Amino acid sequence: MAVSREARTKSTETHQASIRKVLEHRLEVARAEGNQELVRVLETEYRQLA
Repeated sequence: MAVSREARTKSTETHQASIRKVLEHRLEVARAEGNQELVRVLETEYRQLA
């Protein structure tokens, strides 16, 4: 079964949104715990997703 370009695009967008949501949560927790090193790493990762 062939997957349409539209379906692949939608799947990719959904996957990236999921990754961003998890990353945002991890950033929130790292900030709440005062873990600045982890915050910097996660912020870098977040920028790379853009």
